[in-house]
Amino acid sequence: MTKNTHDADVAFIRALAELLNENDLTELQVKRDYAEDDSLNVRVSRKPPQQIMAAPQMQATVAAPAAAAPAAAAAPAAAATEEAADPASHPGAVTSPMVGTVYMQAEPGAPAFISVGATISEGDTLLIVEAMKTMNHIPAPRSGTIKRILVGDGDAVEFGAPLVIIE
Repeated sequence: MTKNTHDADVAFIRALAELLNENDLTELQVKRDYAEDDSLNVRVSRKPPQQIMAAPQMQATVAAPAAAAPAAAAAPAAAATEEAADPASHPGAVTSPMVGTVYMQAEPGAPAFISVGATISEGDTLLIVEAMKTMNHIPAPRSGTIKRILVGDGDAVEFGAPLVIIE
């Protein structure tokens, strides 16, 4: 390999690293064929940001004032703290069936599908999860009242993440 090709490869790898950072990617792999027996296979990766680990601490901080409530409200405050700790364990939790982006209304400016306190029927659309440019309507698995909405419009969700609580 000549020095000129080597310099071009280094510049190419640096460009890939910049592309990785600019688009907030965690991994990028490219194969460059020069000739039949000459190629460059590059894999650039980085660790995801550690901000994901900070989220549970924020929930604990929010729950702390509820624990300091007067003795008369201690039982409801303890129940609220339990729900805040792990809403997915709530029996009325509706979880995401896929990884994607949440949309609370059919289109920008339209009214939201649900709101806290709203009564819904089984099969009603709770929200939309966009996955791979496909809008997936998430239906209510049962009738009831929306007690909590655990996601916001435009939030990214993982498979199994709690979306709403229906009682």
